[in-house]
Amino acid sequence: MKTITFFNNKGGVGKTTLVYHVAWMCAELGRSVLAVDLDPQANLTTMFMEEDRLETVWPEDGPNESILSCILPIIDGLGDIAEAPLQAIRQGIHLLPGDLGLSQFEDKLSDSWPRCLDGDRAAFRVITAFHRIIHQSAEKTNADIVLIDVGPNLGAINRASLIASDHVVMPLAPGLFSLQGMRNLGPTLYTWRDHWQQRLKAKPPDLDIPMPAGIMKPVGYVIMQHVERKNRPVKAYQRWISKIPMIYETFVLRNKEYTEDGETDCNRIGFIKNYQSLMPLAEDARKPIFKLTPADGAIGAHAAAVSKCYMDFKLLTQEILHRTGASELRDDAC
Repeated sequence: MKTITFFNNKGGVGKTTLVYHVAWMCAELGRSVLAVDLDPQANLTTMFMEEDRLETVWPEDGPNESILSCILPIIDGLGDIAEAPLQAIRQGIHLLPGDLGLSQFEDKLSDSWPRCLDGDRAAFRVITAFHRIIHQSAEKTNADIVLIDVGPNLGAINRASLIASDHVVMPLAPGLFSLQGMRNLGPTLYTWRDHWQQRLKAKPPDLDIPMPAGIMKPVGYVIMQHVERKNRPVKAYQRWISKIPMIYETFVLRNKEYTEDGETDCNRIGFIKNYQSLMPLAEDARKPIFKLTPADGAIGAHAAAVSKCYMDFKLLTQEILHRTGASELRDDAC
């Protein structure tokens, strides 16, 4: 089972939309996918589920059936993680819904992080909560790929999420703030990885719970094409794209050598076009863009764009699976 987190310190780059479409395409390719929404904004959950179904996950009265219900016993100090209330989206896709209340866990995670160095058993149970919930859920659904969506920050929730990740994919939009996000994220990943290894050495030998390895290996970046505006010339975006290879190699991979050509950069997983005109149709149909049909309004030029979108995401998803080793899990399914 491979765990892949999609993360950029800069919001608004299309990260959640990317996770959503990659999850669907993984299922199209015969993979069993668990999508995990660890962003307190829960945008991935609202993309996957219709409003009437969301009302059962986040009822006005009674407990929520979301990631929050898994960790409430820890937050309240009454026990350990609870069983995850998973949602079947379609064949091959299950969702662990997010929750606005997930932010309640931030302080608990922050407080537990330093206490792990003292060998505190309760602190280790807190820090590994996401890892253990994810693995229990993946076993329950027989998932061979876990895709995690997180918020655009470097807080304690994301630290616990990344520790539970084998790989990190970085969505980027050509622009100053997105590239600054790379400059922030690279050193942070190294720090989190190193500090977690220190805590693993302090783990009590008789603490019998699964521990994440904290690999969080960067596997590359995906460029999300901009929406062209009259006051933002295409040349300006090309200038930002040309800066990506150097920044990724220097700050994320800590290498001194890099390619000058963004088109041939080996760290570039793919380039996804902005399908702005199709997104409203996809939202109304509650499906990914590449699954739109003429009945959904995808006719004429839109139909051609849907076919192009399918191939774009198929190639992108296959490359992600290849880079993370997930393509070897079920080759017979493709």
